[in-house]
Amino acid sequence: MIKIKIKKISDNAKIPKNMTPHSAGYDLYSANSKDIFLKAGEVKLISTGIAISLPTGYEAQIRPRSGLAVNNQIGILNSPGTVDADYRGEVKVILFNFGEDDFCLKPQMRIAQMVISKHEIVDFQVCEDLSETERGNGGFGHTKHI
Repeated sequence: MIKIKIKKISDNAKIPKNMTPHSAGYDLYSANSKDIFLKAGEVKLISTGIAISLPTGYEAQIRPRSGLAVNNQIGILNSPGTVDADYRGEVKVILFNFGEDDFCLKPQMRIAQMVISKHEIVDFQVCEDLSETERGNGGFGHTKHI
């Protein structure tokens, strides 16, 4: 278990919470004090009212909530969003209304999930050749013909 410092920067902020003991994602809540209307096809940057301090080698991935997606066609435009270990600003979520109906975002509503992930620090090494594989440079749907 890692410890992550979190700061409430809004009176309406809620601490992220996992809803079951084995949930990978911690629900993020909107920090709005009044209803926010997200019109069909509209994008809005939504405040969570929190800032976090991640250890080096970790990131926070901001992902859509499946219930909002399937029931209301609400998703995250840059999914998954990334919060880097050196970022200290407010965690915000870019919500997009993919549906045909307007959506009402209630105060302190669960709007996204945050998954904390370890990642490697990489030292890229420039070279002239890469190792050969059976796949080679095949990509973008090439396996449907195999």
